[in-house]
Amino acid sequence: MRSLSEIDTVSKRSSKAAGYSWGIAEEIGKNIRLLEIFSLPGIKNLNSFFKKKKELRLENISIIKQDNEANKNEYCPIIAGVNFLDQIKTLETLKEITFKKVSYPLLFLPFVSRAAEVIGKRIFLKMDDREFLLNFNNNIYSNYIKNEIIETAENIYLKVLENRDSFEEKEWNELYKLSEETFVEENESLKQGGAGAGLTDND
Repeated sequence: MRSLSEIDTVSKRSSKAAGYSWGIAEEIGKNIRLLEIFSLPGIKNLNSFFKKKKELRLENISIIKQDNEANKNEYCPIIAGVNFLDQIKTLETLKEITFKKVSYPLLFLPFVSRAAEVIGKRIFLKMDDREFLLNFNNNIYSNYIKNEIIETAENIYLKVLENRDSFEEKEWNELYKLSEETFVEENESLKQGGAGAGLTDND
């Protein structure tokens, strides 16, 4: 089994050889490592993408808007991802963003996961019928479990989710009240035996 360090390094070097700058290649290395950590087929999709990249005639996107659609071909998932991550502080206010026609969309996903960490919010992402919930770049929940290559996505939908508790205030108060049973009443003995210099100082 390949180590995460090997996955990162080989992905980075192959990305440079495929025509990306060293800066972007480093981002790709981190991304493929992330996909593999969560058992998503990063190496498989990156390898396929690089083999077909020249014939795809991909479109690049620089400014991300609420609705984004490639003209004749498909968006490059790497360039779209880099710019999405760079612009996430501004894009956060849009709440919902769509992309139409993205090549190898699984390579776009880790950029969104890392963006969730930057803004400190969860992001829901849907690629056609595949759904992903990206939790601050710490966890990826998905209904997609196949180890397959996804060559294209006709529609990508993203929604920034507001941070909310999953419980009611009443439930919190009830649990907090129970936790109070572990509190120890303060007395003179505890005061003298607690942290700090106490009544004597040896310094």
